[in-house]
Amino acid sequence: MNIASFFRLFATVFWVGTFGFLAFSLLRAGQNRPIKRSGMIIITAFFVSLIFSLLSMGMVFIEPQERGVVLSAFAPKGYREQVIQPGLQWVIPGLENVKLYPISKQSYTMSIAPSEGQIVGDDSIIARTSDGQEIFVDASVIYSINPADVISVHIEWQDRYDAGLVRPLARAVIRDAVSQFGVEEVYSSKRDELTTMISKNLTDQLARNGLLMDVFLLRNITFSNEYAASIEQKQIAEQKAQQAKLTVEQKKQEAEQVRQEAQGLADAAVIRSKGEAEARLISAEAEAKSLVLIAESVKGRPDLLTYQYITKLSPGIQTMLLPNTSPFLFPLPDMYAQSETPAPELSIPPVEVTP
Repeated sequence: MNIASFFRLFATVFWVGTFGFLAFSLLRAGQNRPIKRSGMIIITAFFVSLIFSLLSMGMVFIEPQERGVVLSAFAPKGYREQVIQPGLQWVIPGLENVKLYPISKQSYTMSIAPSEGQIVGDDSIIARTSDGQEIFVDASVIYSINPADVISVHIEWQDRYDAGLVRPLARAVIRDAVSQFGVEEVYSSKRDELTTMISKNLTDQLARNGLLMDVFLLRNITFSNEYAASIEQKQIAEQKAQQAKLTVEQKKQEAEQVRQEAQGLADAAVIRSKGEAEARLISAEAEAKSLVLIAESVKGRPDLLTYQYITKLSPGIQTMLLPNTSPFLFPLPDMYAQSETPAPELSIPPVEVTP
């Protein structure tokens, strides 16, 4: 409670007390029991109440978020040309009156939702785009009264500046801006540009009327049922096309992967074949060189070949050739000496000797 309110309360209590004491004095006088000096007490209480009433009427306490316009019977224009600032201020009781205006931020909302805006019911802005589509815009304007223009606001709008100024200006500026964009631009690619345009134009319009715009909020954009259905179908088609594109890309990737794997197998087979061919070539070259070396080694040494022949015979061979130039085979004499099985008999065909 500020001091001006305290004085008004104090004056009210004094007036109630004064009239109460007056009624009590009249009641006692009617019973032939008058109160001594009651008249003096009543007069004193009356003057004290009047003084406090005048003081309370002349005191005005201005809050920090307020400014006051003084309506004065003494001023040539009917009002003081300077607003009164925050704090305890004085005016002439009965001849001057103060109209308070807030300079703190205020908001005005226009919404399709029945309970969100200042007006109950659908208060969205109906606008048409450049291609003739009808849309419904929800918006909020956050603004304040310019402290330097409080008197002009009072003269031109009084306390009707929200419904009489902010509302129609915002609706007109929004409709004008929407008409410069296509419907797809409004809700997608150029929504930020639309918001910026509305904010700039509305700021200029409000400033001419003593108001400062803080923020413009483009809250929501709603379309007609028919256009909303067409947008939904378009989005569904785009999603299907995107899905098909992704499927094709996936198939391409899978095909590329198979091709890469096949190429890898082919390359591996080629490398393996080259390796095997090179290995055979190296082996053949080595064998050829070995044969050349063997040929050079046995050249002129036939006994070495005989020795190699004998060493290569299997241990199970049980015959011998005597002499080495004879075409006959004979069993080894002691090969079966320690064997329980008798050596097989060899049948030697008769040999015809020609002298």
